[in-house]
Amino acid sequence: MVETLKKPHVIFIPFPLQGHVIPAVHLAIKLASRGFTITFINTQAIHHQISNAQPSSEPDIFAKVRESGLDIRYTTVSDGLPIGFDRSLNHDQFTAALLHVLSAHVDEVVGQIVKSDDSIRCLIADTFFVWPSKIAKKFGLLYVSFWTEPALVFSLYYHMDLLMRNGHFACQDCREDTIDYIPGVKAIEPKDMVSYLQETDTTSTIHQLIFKAFNDARNADFLLCNTVQELEVETLSALQAKMPCYAIGPIFPNGFTESSVATSLWSESDCTQWLDKKPHGSVLYVSFGSFAHVAKRDLVEIAKGLSLSKVSFVWVLRPDIVSSDDADPLPGGFEEEVADRAMIIPWCSQRAVLAHPAIGGFLTHCGWNSVLESIWCQVPLLSLPLQTDQFTNRKLVVDDWKIGINLSDGKFVTKEEVSYKVKRLMSGKSEDGFRNTIKEMKKTLENALSCNGSSEKSMARFVKDLRTKISEKMKPVDRSVCTGS
Repeated sequence: MVETLKKPHVIFIPFPLQGHVIPAVHLAIKLASRGFTITFINTQAIHHQISNAQPSSEPDIFAKVRESGLDIRYTTVSDGLPIGFDRSLNHDQFTAALLHVLSAHVDEVVGQIVKSDDSIRCLIADTFFVWPSKIAKKFGLLYVSFWTEPALVFSLYYHMDLLMRNGHFACQDCREDTIDYIPGVKAIEPKDMVSYLQETDTTSTIHQLIFKAFNDARNADFLLCNTVQELEVETLSALQAKMPCYAIGPIFPNGFTESSVATSLWSESDCTQWLDKKPHGSVLYVSFGSFAHVAKRDLVEIAKGLSLSKVSFVWVLRPDIVSSDDADPLPGGFEEEVADRAMIIPWCSQRAVLAHPAIGGFLTHCGWNSVLESIWCQVPLLSLPLQTDQFTNRKLVVDDWKIGINLSDGKFVTKEEVSYKVKRLMSGKSEDGFRNTIKEMKKTLENALSCNGSSEKSMARFVKDLRTKISEKMKPVDRSVCTGS
């Protein structure tokens, strides 16, 4: 009886990239507000970057949240690499560490937590990890897989075997015709698949990680998706027929622009005063996210195109946007040329900038967080996908939902096309229609998060189903074998 009064305790481990950490943090807060105790585990490298970006912040990023009465604990784990190692420049080594080394460190930390607290019932971990179901099984925990991208992308990965059997993936001469056989997925062109599914060499460390991660995900007790049922009805229905899958997005902080938890990996510049002086809808926001790199040639053409366009812009130019060892990738004289109508900064609070009334368009890599935030702020998109899910997200944004346009329709970015597309996006001409469409999509997201909305109902159903499964599993577990005691 005493056991049933104890809050169920969940261990939550996000993938160590900012685009994954942010929704994980806000999901952890949502679950804690629904009566769960959470232990949130960042890698030491992510924690170090967050601490450096906000020197005045607490060592425990959830300290303020706990003051509001939520029970979220915080700890860190090594990813197997030195904290100062440049993961951006050495991505293959970083991926290899996640593939081969991180699991041993996680196993040790989870073992210690389980040994010290007998209310631990569940592990929530990012779908891209290769080990969650094994570690959950070892310690007698339920496993919830957390997917931070569209359900369409999950489905493409989930059905890699179908793509292989049909000659669209993992072969030397892959078919280039339309893919029309994946359950719940409308016809999709190979060029719109995730970048890793377009590659012919599947022996890389990232491919090994993807293969193992999606084998592991099949063993999950539940799948949580940061998407909205109404946006991906057929894809989600097909997935829900295969596994307990819940669309609970968009996962934003309460209040949208403000977060009580530090998640930024870089120090944020404040654009507010500069934007306050600009006319409504007149400024283009330019950002290619927290992880992807832009080819130097493309970056130079984008800069020249922005200069030609005469449009005002805020450009987030991450220090490693081209590479960590190219500190000054912009063309000579560019900053002076655009000084009167541009703000070029290393990083900012994206939600705060997108929510500012002066912003009228977003030149983006089409990361999923960026797409959801842009819809929420009713800001149409100019799409330049760079890697991973971004090519599939572009298809959703431009072809399916019609809330944006492509930056480049050819193989290469040119300054002339950049200038033309920027002016087209910012002119707001009615023939494009994406401003009206994006308003309707914002309503869809708002409705999903309302009391009787699909995402709110999904979250309630997940919590109920998880609690039911926890109570079924609450027969005493002998953990002495697991923890080596």
